[in-house]
Amino acid sequence: MSARHFLSLNDISADEFRAIIARAITLKRWRNEGREHMPLKGRMLALIFDKSSTRTRVSFETGMTQLGGNSMFLSPRDTQLGRGEPIEDTGRVLSRMVDAIVVRTHAHEQVQALAAYSQVPVINALTDMYHPCQLLADVQTWVEQRGDIAGRTVAWIGDGNNVCHSWMNAAKLLGFTLHIATPKGYEPDQAMVAACQDHIELTTDPKLAANGADVIVTDTWASMGQEDEKEQRLQSFEGFIVNSSLMKLAKADAQFMHCLPAYRGSEVSAEVIDGPQSVVWDEAENRLHAQKALLELLLAPESFASTE
Repeated sequence: MSARHFLSLNDISADEFRAIIARAITLKRWRNEGREHMPLKGRMLALIFDKSSTRTRVSFETGMTQLGGNSMFLSPRDTQLGRGEPIEDTGRVLSRMVDAIVVRTHAHEQVQALAAYSQVPVINALTDMYHPCQLLADVQTWVEQRGDIAGRTVAWIGDGNNVCHSWMNAAKLLGFTLHIATPKGYEPDQAMVAACQDHIELTTDPKLAANGADVIVTDTWASMGQEDEKEQRLQSFEGFIVNSSLMKLAKADAQFMHCLPAYRGSEVSAEVIDGPQSVVWDEAENRLHAQKALLELLLAPESFASTE
């Protein structure tokens, strides 16, 4: 049987998405109770990271350990990838030695190529196109505090980037509305817009997007690899900061989310990210629990389905 990969949210069904969230909440509770749950004893996870990381690396390594397995971190400096070995060859070799591969890189095609030649599950830990693991944590954060996200309204304020694309996929899967406010020229991918058109609304007005929203989400204006564009982006995104005035346009109990790292005074004000409506620290923690549930689903589905 071929390996099952997680390259985007399109690789799971709506029911599986909800099951991952439910399992993540259970695993979080078990961890807080001190309950040991180690269905991945003897399993090895390889992490191939072209891009630097704090939350993604720590959450996957810690999660694998808590599930009883082990992990190894591989940067381009440590592997033949850094000397030009084709990623297809890396997939062929690594998948004969480890049980799953987590990849954080630039081009989404790189992850797809690795998955095509891997005998074990490949997990997208961020590409220029998608960041699906982040959305597992984000939706978990909403669900454990507010319940079902279906029928709700989420406002995305900022760049139509990889996290935005994954929010679009989530809206389509889970049945909520996503208002997307971007400056002209920074809209999400047009193929993504076409695929998710029944669940999204595009605008260049952050106030219009935020009006009546249950959640307001943003991200840094210049992601890794876009450092040369930073000054231009600062000008283009003027007026797109999520501040208290913008939050007041959302529902009174609206949440604020950000995948982090955040730059106070740029995409978000300090009073918002450090204020009572912010759930960014819960989001960050939930990367651990959501990814544990994902690892269990891909590597130990019988355990995932068990309530014991």
